[in-house]
Amino acid sequence: MREFIVEADGGSRGNPGPAGYGAVVRDAATGETLTEAAEYLGTATNNVAEYRGLLAGLRAAYALDPGARVHVRMDSKLVVEQMSGRWKIKHPDMKPLAMEARSVFPPDQVTYEWIPRERNKQADRLANEAMDAGAKGGQWSPSLSRADLATTSEAAPAAARAGADHTAETAPADARAGADRTAETAPADEPPPSAPTAGRPAEPVSESVAGGGAAGAAPESAVFAGSGAAEGVPGSAVAAGGRTAGEAPETPVAAGSRTAEAAAGSATGGSPTAGPQAVPAAAADAAEQRPVTDGGRRPVSGGQAHPSAPSAPGWSAAPDLGAPATLVLLRHGETPLTPQKRFSGSGGTDPALSAAGREQAHRVADALARRGTIQAIVASPLARTRETAGIVAARLNLDVTIEDGLRETDFGAWEGLTFGEVRERHPDDLNAWLADPEAHPTGGGESFAETSVRLAATRDKLVAAYRGRTVLLVTHVTPIKTLIRLALGAPPESLFRMELSAASLSAVAYYADGNASVRLFNDTSHLRP
Repeated sequence: MREFIVEADGGSRGNPGPAGYGAVVRDAATGETLTEAAEYLGTATNNVAEYRGLLAGLRAAYALDPGARVHVRMDSKLVVEQMSGRWKIKHPDMKPLAMEARSVFPPDQVTYEWIPRERNKQADRLANEAMDAGAKGGQWSPSLSRADLATTSEAAPAAARAGADHTAETAPADARAGADRTAETAPADEPPPSAPTAGRPAEPVSESVAGGGAAGAAPESAVFAGSGAAEGVPGSAVAAGGRTAGEAPETPVAAGSRTAEAAAGSATGGSPTAGPQAVPAAAADAAEQRPVTDGGRRPVSGGQAHPSAPSAPGWSAAPDLGAPATLVLLRHGETPLTPQKRFSGSGGTDPALSAAGREQAHRVADALARRGTIQAIVASPLARTRETAGIVAARLNLDVTIEDGLRETDFGAWEGLTFGEVRERHPDDLNAWLADPEAHPTGGGESFAETSVRLAATRDKLVAAYRGRTVLLVTHVTPIKTLIRLALGAPPESLFRMELSAASLSAVAYYADGNASVRLFNDTSHLRP
């Protein structure tokens, strides 16, 4: 079995402040650098950046060999102890990051080790390169990186440093990403404080995530079939704090606010993004350039992984990876519960399509037939998705494969109720559910964190099965929003900030190096007369 060393680091110049991460994958036998990854995250904390570096390193290792054993080495005592299971994870924003990191490889294939900062120089410098690039309004470029060269020149000979065991001399203070972490033992639920680092304030090794870990916007890529602008359609309303429920009823906004009536963030296929990161849109399925995203192919996510050999400047230094696996995401047509805005998950009455829903399914089938790009169809096992998929499959002359992992979230005792009815009957449970991705609906149900783990595993399975092909996934609101969230590396609360209409189309392309490109979101142009 192949063995890798993953070294990762992250830092924030302000905590929270401008943040970035770096990750390195090495051959455990030779110490050779196989892959590097780095990304500027925008405003985030040290802890968020460290976890994001870990995720990028694990994803990059997975892309090289999913069956490999991985030994993670980090100078973050917090991350190492939490991922090893010796410290509890208290902060709600840290829990989903840890869950996603654990889902990349089977747990028995990954081990963790704390190392001092001076032995983690390459990842540290990559993180600083990413932050430096962000300070200039751009993103880290592998073609301009000197982290591997600078680090190996200071290190012991490769034969004596298998696993990249660097020399103990300390990097300059201005090249350190994140705060120092101490190595002494702490109680199982309390990480120790850290010593101050030159040029940085002293800070505890804590789950401080004020300011969140929002990634900088990535350039927009071409859509899966060059379709036009998505049309926002009124539907889900915004709950207190700006949240909308999954496949859920209308939600009142906070006092003094108005109900949201327009779709948020509908994507226009192939349009360049304004600002310093704007680039020309790539050709659809044959595109070789990929934006530096955090969603990656494996949960939260990872920056731009690349072979460390010298390369020409550009978005990606990787060789031609071939056509991506493109998942075209179709929300099913309306059911009788949809216009009533009632919770309709996998634990309810399993309604079929209404007459309006069947008409929507025929319209989307005609649109997909015109595009001519769909090569396979996979559907959730629920009645409304199977019926929608059947209508499309008949038009495209394709078979439908059923995938249980694409089912909607189970909303427990809330199934069939409106948001107002849930607010009246179960106010405490609803408030907890809106605030914590690990909270369950009343009566059990499924948390958003559990849904995320399920969808990440399903995504990986489908990407492996349909590499280089375009497959239509007929599924539901929460699965589609979750796949978009993971591709973007967005925080869990982003689920409440997306509008997704019945019979809408979205699309994400997944490349062989683990990168993901969101190409379309909530396109309903095919439903217009």
